[in-house]
Amino acid sequence: MRARWALMVQFALFGVIGTSWMSRLPSVREALGLSSGQLGALLVVGGVGTLTAVVATGAVVARFGSRTTLVVATTANVVGFGLVALGTATGSVGVFAVGAFLNGMCGALTNVPINICAASVEQHVGRAILPHFHAAFSIGAACGALVAAAFSWAHVGIAVQVVVVTLVVTAVRALLIAPATALAPERAAAARADAPATADATDDDVPVVAPRRGAGFRAALAAWREPRTLLIGLVLLASSLSEGSAGNWLSIAVVDGFDVREALGAVAYGTFVGAMTVFRFAGTGLIDRFGRVAVLRASGASALVGLLVFGLAPTLPLAWAGIVLWGCGAALANPVAIAAASDDPAHAAPRVAVATSFSTVAMLTAPPLLGLLVDGVGARHALLVICAATVLSLAVAGQVRPLPRPTPAAAAVRARG
Repeated sequence: MRARWALMVQFALFGVIGTSWMSRLPSVREALGLSSGQLGALLVVGGVGTLTAVVATGAVVARFGSRTTLVVATTANVVGFGLVALGTATGSVGVFAVGAFLNGMCGALTNVPINICAASVEQHVGRAILPHFHAAFSIGAACGALVAAAFSWAHVGIAVQVVVVTLVVTAVRALLIAPATALAPERAAAARADAPATADATDDDVPVVAPRRGAGFRAALAAWREPRTLLIGLVLLASSLSEGSAGNWLSIAVVDGFDVREALGAVAYGTFVGAMTVFRFAGTGLIDRFGRVAVLRASGASALVGLLVFGLAPTLPLAWAGIVLWGCGAALANPVAIAAASDDPAHAAPRVAVATSFSTVAMLTAPPLLGLLVDGVGARHALLVICAATVLSLAVAGQVRPLPRPTPAAAAVRARG
């Protein structure tokens, strides 16, 4: 269907636009005249922007809808990346920081609605396909790295690259916003409200009641008091910590731990991403057959064993097997958790926003904390701390079990609240 493929491209472009400039951080560091430590601290500004926005994104989507939110995010991204380009071109750390903060906010305003729409498409299709969207993101991230490599090989400045990539990606994203949000929960509710009543209506028809003003903000606050939503957030925290730490430290861990060349470290990370991407495409059948809980537990076990093997293996080939197991285990936790948070379309926006805020916390805290451990015990052994989060995810895996379908009366009461 059109909505499904439009969303797939949106996920891929989300990966492209984020990774393409991050892959040239050495050029950014040189342009701004910063040390590696100063650059790392500066990049946290983007994470702060994401955390600032994600707290309110659920209410924003509930109030204005996924389509409007994506239009605003896509437009603001042009401004944010324009400031990033200007900052690197002029060597202004302040201008760059403002751009990074704005892009961090736009990341939350993009991530939440596209995941809500993807979950809605999955519910429409009637089988697990959400991992396909996350696989598209991974493919887009890999393409973004290749784009960055091509610009770097051609000796094109980082500022020029950011402007060119932003304009091209924005043009495609803008064209696909309408079809990508065609099955958004609020649009489906509006369609039901506009549909004429017929004599064939059954007890399965859910009454549609227009939400009162301010209901979206109350729902956003209420989501923070829901134990299931918070526990799903812990699953996302563990998933983001696992996937994000691999992106930051896996290459360094291979290079330092086994005294090999940098290129082999890059191939090791490519192996992780490849395993994760393949399993995201192949794992949907497992979810349909065995259910979310069983798949999440098997994924957690695979990631845990993979991390332990990689961190403790005496030889590189054995560690490489651990990388594959780790990548396979990291593949499905994120889409499974997003699907669980989106079970009830009426509350999908605030619940996804709350759950993904845990991912943001992981992104903000993991790089500096792991960096401190790397200096003390080495990158390979430092990555073993992710095992604790993985065990926690396994302990709360039962929370991703699908919610029972609400009765019409319950749906009507919820809509009024």
